[in-house]
Amino acid sequence: MDTRNLVLAIVASLVIVLGWQFLFPAPKPVPQQQAAQQQGQPGTPGAPSAAPGSAPTAAAPAQPRDRAAALAESARVKIEAPEVTGSIALKGARLDDVRLVKHRQTVDPTSPSVILLSPEGTPDAYFTEHGWSATGVKVPGADTLWTADTELLKPGQPATLSWNNGEGLVFKIRYEIDEHFLFTVTQSVENSGGAAVTLTPYALTTRNGTPKTDGLYILHEGPIGMLNGTLNDDFTYSKLKDAVKDNDPQRKNGLKFGTTGGWGGFTDKYWLVALVPDQQKPVTLTYKYTGNVTSFDRYQVDYLAEAQTVAPGGKAETLNRVYAGAKVVDILESYEETKGITRLDMAVDWGWFFFLTKPMFKVLDWLYRHIGNFGLAIMCLTVLVKLLFFPLANKSYHAMSKMKALTPEMTRLRERYGNDRQKLNQEMMQLYKREKVNPAAGCLPILVQIPVFFALYKTLYVTIEMRHAPFFGWIHDLSAPDPATILTLFGFVHWDIPHLLNFINIGIWPLIMGITMFLQQKLNPAPADPVQAKIFMLMPIMFTFILAPFAAGLVIYWAWNNTLSIAQQYIIMRRMHVKVSGGVDAGAPSPLVGDVKPNSGAKAKARNKAKTKT
Repeated sequence: MDTRNLVLAIVASLVIVLGWQFLFPAPKPVPQQQAAQQQGQPGTPGAPSAAPGSAPTAAAPAQPRDRAAALAESARVKIEAPEVTGSIALKGARLDDVRLVKHRQTVDPTSPSVILLSPEGTPDAYFTEHGWSATGVKVPGADTLWTADTELLKPGQPATLSWNNGEGLVFKIRYEIDEHFLFTVTQSVENSGGAAVTLTPYALTTRNGTPKTDGLYILHEGPIGMLNGTLNDDFTYSKLKDAVKDNDPQRKNGLKFGTTGGWGGFTDKYWLVALVPDQQKPVTLTYKYTGNVTSFDRYQVDYLAEAQTVAPGGKAETLNRVYAGAKVVDILESYEETKGITRLDMAVDWGWFFFLTKPMFKVLDWLYRHIGNFGLAIMCLTVLVKLLFFPLANKSYHAMSKMKALTPEMTRLRERYGNDRQKLNQEMMQLYKREKVNPAAGCLPILVQIPVFFALYKTLYVTIEMRHAPFFGWIHDLSAPDPATILTLFGFVHWDIPHLLNFINIGIWPLIMGITMFLQQKLNPAPADPVQAKIFMLMPIMFTFILAPFAAGLVIYWAWNNTLSIAQQYIIMRRMHVKVSGGVDAGAPSPLVGDVKPNSGAKAKARNKAKTKT
């Protein structure tokens, strides 16, 4: 009965999850033209100060080369920070070399650090650039050679790049970095000429190639933006590319949005590169495909701010920021308070049920800080959930124990009215009513468990805090599947397993989970139909195969939750004198008031015999 309820509950939850987006669609950002008319933003007819042109588009190099050779092509300002190393190219003043010090490419602590940004000319070029757009004015570009006032950028020691256009304009870019992943980029221009000039500040981030993503519906990877306080993660690499491929006149030059505050860029599962304009000033954010659909892919996110007129002897300045690093929740959240950046933490894909997912992460993170192990934190969280829903689960298991005690009587009714479904249902309903049993009560623990399961699954999958988080023994990464599998003789043999055999490559923890699910099922009332009973007996095996490729932390949660449920249900059954194998203890004291009468089945048989003799 409980397994059947599990199946029905999972199906129902999937319907709810998939139907949520249709019943309660997330608000969409206002299209650029409409938003600009409402808010007076640049780049649109009706705006008070329209920005001329658009942010430049970097051209792909003719011959790609390796990263070391590309880095050597330009003099550089070195970057040294607690969580970031790399450099800024003086050619083009680009931030195009970023490594994440504390994050490794594999679980092995000696593996190379994660490379986030790479210079132009590499196959996976990925960089940011800041500059000015203008008409009839000589402005710096991708080939401009800047001079720097220092060779090293580190927290507390900024680096200022300068360039003189030879026509009375001196451009400067001041780079600063904090203790984590945030760069502050202050652009300025000084006019010593005899005429006023009008310039429009821009920022862009460009990415070569279409990154390999997990391709799962529950995770967004690709272009992303916080626009007018609303997160838009509907952008995808394929959408931007298709707009050019289909020659859509409205979209082939990019998807444009007006916003005041917010940010835009590219998000990966664990990493983020986001352009952050001045949060008090309107900008036009553009998402576009700038590659060649037949030869190479390239994507760009950029923004144009309001045009600024610099009088002779005057100066213009604009404040920008770039987040280039790991999506650590506490760090992302801190920038809203310290820098006023709107909801940068939403770059973590909390999903539709963020009201469950994020609090669950917060509890897990709090437990981890006190325990020091995310695996133990997951187990403690399971206990907390059990305690929270203990009264509900207790009532449910109480009802299931009653159902199990009624199994002999239900079997007799099926044998007697097996060919008359209507009469059988009537008799069973009378039995439930007489014995005060609610057959649907067994669904409650499962219905409670499903949202917790989904929220934990999401948390394990999308938060970098879980990446490479160890448990004990052979589990070195709770966000990855159990590595000690059958085909590797539980970790003693290492070989490349053919893809076709992955479905039988089950780890130790999935096997433990399957065993606990089987034991819990033995405590539940079994269907009287032998075929149905055999099908339900296969459910633990099916779930073992289904959950085998899931994150080890999730499987540990499920196994531990089953173990706690078994203990709780076993205690209740013993108190009610219900045998684990079915029926009621013979000669046991009467159960609690309101419970099933232990000899109800025997009395019914005696009444039937008396009727037969009569």
